[in-house]
Amino acid sequence: LLLESGGGLVQTGGSLRLSCAASKRSISGYAMAWFRQAPGKERELIGFMTASGGRTEYADSVKGRFTISRDNAKNTAHLEMTNIKPEDTAVYYCAAKGDKYPYRSPAQYDFWGPGTQVTVSS
Repeated sequence: LLLESGGGLVQTGGSLRLSCAASKRSISGYAMAWFRQAPGKERELIGFMTASGGRTEYADSVKGRFTISRDNAKNTAHLEMTNIKPEDTAVYYCAAKGDKYPYRSPAQYDFWGPGTQVTVSS
């Protein structure tokens, strides 16, 4: 089970840290990803990190602003969001999958959290 936390209302230019806590199984062997879905839009990949943490990739829309991290010992993953923009408003989801290609498609992810809302005020 995955559970996101840390969402809320934030002003444009602000920062937010989302967390994803896993229970019942270790995340250590899984690739972890963050997705988001805005109203009326498809779910989009924000970025992913491989199980070892050796590879991390981001969508162009968040590159340089968002950072994914993981703490396998604490069974958690995080999404650091900085310089937040109104277009970042969405429900944010963490997801996990086996540590193999492909990493970008939401259909490939086996485990999902219920999501946390991030709303950016201008």
